[in-house]
Amino acid sequence: MSQNIVSLVLSADQLSAIDGALATLEQNLSGLVALQPSQRRELYKMGEKSEQFGRQTLHVLTNNPQIVPPSLGLAEAQQDVAALDALRPRLQRMKQLVERGEDTETALGSDIMSTALEGYGLLKVSGKNQGLDGLRQELSSRFAKSRRAVEVPAA
Repeated sequence: MSQNIVSLVLSADQLSAIDGALATLEQNLSGLVALQPSQRRELYKMGEKSEQFGRQTLHVLTNNPQIVPPSLGLAEAQQDVAALDALRPRLQRMKQLVERGEDTETALGSDIMSTALEGYGLLKVSGKNQGLDGLRQELSSRFAKSRRAVEVPAA
């Protein structure tokens, strides 16, 4: 009995709606940035304790504007907090959707491979007198082991 973890059929209308929703997301999230790995390494990271520190500091600065020079960029930092608070729940939903999508992709691939392996076994046993030897041989390349280069120890 073949494995069948998931059965998924996406209609043309559903695919069109998904593509439209993705286009809408891309359009409305056009302000998102893509960082280079070197940029990511150099940036301050805001963990849980750092976030609490940042929020409290901005709150104190907001309540004491007499000590804040205009060059500090407090208003921009306040906008950043608001944007972060608005973005996080949506990112969480997208992450969950992506995780489910990746799990479904894995399950679909596994279902395909399970059936293919069972079918290949049938070809090996029942396909001998059916003129399928050439096709079976072609398919057997999936199981061919690659030769590893033998390393010669340095003198």
